[in-house]
Amino acid sequence: MDLDVILSDTENRQVEFKESENPAMYKTLSAFSNTNGGVLLVGVADDKTIVGFNCSNNKIKQVTDTIANKLLIHPVITSHTIDGKKILKIEVSKSPNPVSYDGKYYSRVGNTTREMQAEELRTYFLRTTMWDNIPGDFNPDEIDEQTVKYFVKLGLDSGRMPISAASESVTEILEHLNLLHDGKLTNGAIILFGKNPQKYFTNAFVRIGRFKEEDIIIGDKIAGGNLFRQLEVAEEAIKGFINVRYEISGDSFKRKEIWDYPLKAIREALLNSVVHRDYFMSNRQTQIKIFDDYIWFHNPGGLPQGVTIDDIVKLHSSIPRNPLVANVMYKSDFIEAWGTGIERMRSALLKAGLQLPEFKEEIGGFSVYFKKSFDPEQLLKSKALNDRQKRAVEYVIENGEISNKVYQELNSVSKTTANRDLNELVSSGVLKRTGVGKSIIYKQ
Repeated sequence: MDLDVILSDTENRQVEFKESENPAMYKTLSAFSNTNGGVLLVGVADDKTIVGFNCSNNKIKQVTDTIANKLLIHPVITSHTIDGKKILKIEVSKSPNPVSYDGKYYSRVGNTTREMQAEELRTYFLRTTMWDNIPGDFNPDEIDEQTVKYFVKLGLDSGRMPISAASESVTEILEHLNLLHDGKLTNGAIILFGKNPQKYFTNAFVRIGRFKEEDIIIGDKIAGGNLFRQLEVAEEAIKGFINVRYEISGDSFKRKEIWDYPLKAIREALLNSVVHRDYFMSNRQTQIKIFDDYIWFHNPGGLPQGVTIDDIVKLHSSIPRNPLVANVMYKSDFIEAWGTGIERMRSALLKAGLQLPEFKEEIGGFSVYFKKSFDPEQLLKSKALNDRQKRAVEYVIENGEISNKVYQELNSVSKTTANRDLNELVSSGVLKRTGVGKSIIYKQ
């Protein structure tokens, strides 16, 4: 673009004037790259007065290096003399990939530069590339080698990583996982293996809360760090906020843990919430709220475009929002098979006699609800109940509660037999005992 033509016009969608080098200048270069390209003149005031700029070789090299390292682009940079003063001309082409500055993305609207908002950013990236595939200005020292070694061990144990991975360097592992591009670490590399991903992605963590009511919180835990760490800490936090009871096998005397919700279902919901969340929504965090009678898992970002809730409850092909992250979790054996996580979640809950999970697209994200209330049909199938106990459970489902006296009358048994049967229903978690003495009743 001819310099005289530029200076004869005003600032517009593809032209910007800056008196000096500053952060706003680099934001504008990001915006030009993400829109239709443009020209930035440094050393020119908004009213087109030539104020001049230091165009020494060292200064031009410093600006060039900053652009290359911070924005990962290589514009045409030239110096010019006007009225005896030097100015710098930076000409940027439209980039095929999204360009950020300090972790934020900008676009050009008229003659202004503005930060892209979450939905705009998401739409833009869906047309171009995936979040976990974007290279950034990350230091190689950010990678936690112990986490990479842990991943390799999991992959070798599961048979999903080649034997050669055992002797490969961290750099080679990341390259083979497509997490390193031309020596640049990607967002996926940092969120999966970083020492402190929240340094760059402030809200990329899981918050777990224990609530008595919506506005009464009695426990709060943050699961930060990389995704391997987040999954470990979040699962332990959830286990600390729900109940567990124990069943002893009469044959082997082995103790079996029975949780309020099957851990397999919890792990699937937790895994889905971090693998499939929309990390472009940088002002949101993954949340898990645990109430007395249900758990709510919520991650930013709805279902992929064209996918409905009806689709995901059927066997379906996998459409991961973050395919590189999903691939690492698959190789780690955290994901058993593509597109089957929802089915495993449903199966685990049904096997425990609980209701099927409920899925919703709400408040700008995707939610999964586990309810503690039992599904009557599944409950009777999943528990080793005698006919008297099954009859009592059906009575509770219909009437809300049962007493020892009613149990005796319902089944024509003695008080001793009623006590034994009811105690078994309590110890197995089917019913709960409330009250004392003659006021004792049993309910779900």
